[in-house]
Amino acid sequence: MKKNIRKPRNMDMYKAILTLETMDECINFFDDLCSVTELKAMEQRFQVAVLLNKGMIYNDILEQTGASSATISRVNRSLQFGANGYEVVFDRLEKNKGKDSDDQ
Repeated sequence: MKKNIRKPRNMDMYKAILTLETMDECINFFDDLCSVTELKAMEQRFQVAVLLNKGMIYNDILEQTGASSATISRVNRSLQFGANGYEVVFDRLEKNKGKDSDDQ
């Protein structure tokens, strides 16, 4: 079996995420959906992606985030060869910079 073939996804969860309108709704949904460990892992991977995107080196990222070198490498592969999900988010965050939301 090829590794790059993805299993079919249940789109209901992704549709549900797209219905969230505020930061509080998002936080509450993910608190209900994920364990503390799962949330910490996702938050750490995102932080690693942000730092890699800024050009920070592995050792500094490891020191700042506590992420393993395996996690940093995994995130770096996603940034370089992934589905461009991080790129879309980074571009949109940059466009929205300065547009602080009152729903935090």
